[in-house]
Amino acid sequence: MEKPKKTIAKNKKAYFDYFVLSTYEAGIELYGTEVKSVRAGSVNLKDSFCSIDDGQLYVKGMHISPYEKGNRFNREPMRDKRLLMHKREIMTLLGKVKQDGLSLIPLSLYFSGSHVKVEVGLCRGKKLYDKRAVAAKKASDREIRSNLKYRNQGK
Repeated sequence: MEKPKKTIAKNKKAYFDYFVLSTYEAGIELYGTEVKSVRAGSVNLKDSFCSIDDGQLYVKGMHISPYEKGNRFNREPMRDKRLLMHKREIMTLLGKVKQDGLSLIPLSLYFSGSHVKVEVGLCRGKKLYDKRAVAAKKASDREIRSNLKYRNQGK
């Protein structure tokens, strides 16, 4: 039986700046007050990225606001958080990042049952002309939909 997923935060900027080639699920190592803050939804993934140091996968730049009732148990909001994946998966990702010049970007944070999970994307950066092409395609699709809607109302 599959556990229900409850999305906490999404990194919309990642989809604008990168082509997502594949996604992976990873657990995240958090402390008690951080989990309570995540449950409250005070997480920001905007400028975060992942790196592999000494065979461990870390997410950097993820901001988890301090829990308001946590006093001295609160941790640094911008500290590096360790992601939990199998060693074999981490080594595969390391090879792809080193060889192909790809990036590891956290795409979303969600609850899977009672566990906090991170969706990590293996991404290739978009150039400026790629971003323009995507924006032009969205605009033309929106215009086509509105024209179809207008024509269907006339009948």
